[in-house]
Amino acid sequence: MKLFDNQYRGRRVLITGHTGFKGSWLALWLSKLGANVFGYSLPPESTPNHWDLLRIGIPQYLQDIRDAETMTRIVAEVRPEIVFHLAAQPLVRRSYRDPLKTWSTNVMGTANLLEACRYSPNLRAIVVVTTDKCYENQEWAWGYRENDRLGGYDPYSASKAAAELVVNSYRKAFFQHDETPLLASARAGNVIGGGDWSEDRLIPDLVRSLTERKTLLIRSPSATRPWQHVLESLSGYLLLGQKLLQGKTQMADAWNFGPETEGNRTVADVLAGLQVNWPEVNWQTTDQSQPHEANLLYLDSAKAKAQLGWKPVWNFDKTLVATAQWYRQYYENDQLQSEAQLADYIASAQMAGVEWATS
Repeated sequence: MKLFDNQYRGRRVLITGHTGFKGSWLALWLSKLGANVFGYSLPPESTPNHWDLLRIGIPQYLQDIRDAETMTRIVAEVRPEIVFHLAAQPLVRRSYRDPLKTWSTNVMGTANLLEACRYSPNLRAIVVVTTDKCYENQEWAWGYRENDRLGGYDPYSASKAAAELVVNSYRKAFFQHDETPLLASARAGNVIGGGDWSEDRLIPDLVRSLTERKTLLIRSPSATRPWQHVLESLSGYLLLGQKLLQGKTQMADAWNFGPETEGNRTVADVLAGLQVNWPEVNWQTTDQSQPHEANLLYLDSAKAKAQLGWKPVWNFDKTLVATAQWYRQYYENDQLQSEAQLADYIASAQMAGVEWATS
């Protein structure tokens, strides 16, 4: 079967942030789709890291997206047909420690990319990835929709809201003509899955505590997030990119890609579910003072379901099983499950009759 209507086979695709958690999974998937993938990113921050473990032989540029001159030169050299912009400073707590780097990376880095894209004649589509935290959080018990107010308390969330404004400005000011690329933004939930070793994230912190034989300290066990496997968000990005490559101008907009309602769970729910599949998991709550983070956050993905034909494939329990199995196979058997889990996810999507997997 032709995934994503075979739109990526032979395409020149640039991924910014390809060495990160999401970016490395996206590079793997696009390579399997037959795309000519190029990467632009800082070197991986951790050892181990998913990117180096995958050993995907693609041309890569280890550069900072805040360097506008280098960005412009490399985009001109790569001549991409579609760009997936994932490079960012993605951590809330780090944004408190280094707000200026967070703002310059997430806002000016995005502007640098879009400015470089203005002068790339072969470019047809751009997907800018932001976050569910770009919404002004009201602690609502219902999901945020794409037309809800943008905002943010912490520097990370606020900078991502600002990045959305940059995208909207460039779309309206520069990318409205027939010869210009179609530009869209994508907002996903809390992605989890194998291969993430970032700091101050629940699953990587848990994995580190297990390997160091320590008890994980949890700061907000009742905090609720829209948890989803990393492949769920990537299927949304790829489907959106497919529609843009096909010239569907109405898709040049903002999109949510979140889990079904049952995926909106507390941190404690996630840990309890992982413990079922990984009995060594243990944790305790800390009462140490922490920087402000939202307690309740949902996404409403009705627009993506109705207009793009996208929908989640793996439920909450399957997501936890896949995540636990990935890390257990890596640490206990020195095996990498990424390709096998990608194939499993695609098979699940085909069985579910999801549009991108059956067209």
